[in-house]
Amino acid sequence: MTVHADATLAEAARIMAKRRVKHLPVVNDLGMLEGVVSRSDLLKVFLRPDAEIEEDIRRSVLGEPAAPTGLDISVREGVATVRGVLADRSLVPLTARAVRAVEGVVDVRMDLGAP
Repeated sequence: MTVHADATLAEAARIMAKRRVKHLPVVNDLGMLEGVVSRSDLLKVFLRPDAEIEEDIRRSVLGEPAAPTGLDISVREGVATVRGVLADRSLVPLTARAVRAVEGVVDVRMDLGAP
């Protein structure tokens, strides 16, 4: 049982849970060993402080402080809440997906108003 290097942490966690293993070899496209991920490695990601997760969302998803979006982010116990107004409603699912992809986010709540 292995996981590819480009797999997400969630994919690795699912494999480990399903196969009931504590360690999982990480391989590249050629099948060469690149490392090993453990249960504790995965758990550390979800134990990040809320302030750190919030800052990561601001920087990687919203592009702040360089490009303020008018959206407000708060994180509590790993649940990210996005508040504000999006001019283009088609961006709502994309924004939610991007926030959910930040390591340590366990759920996303979107509280958006109409422009």
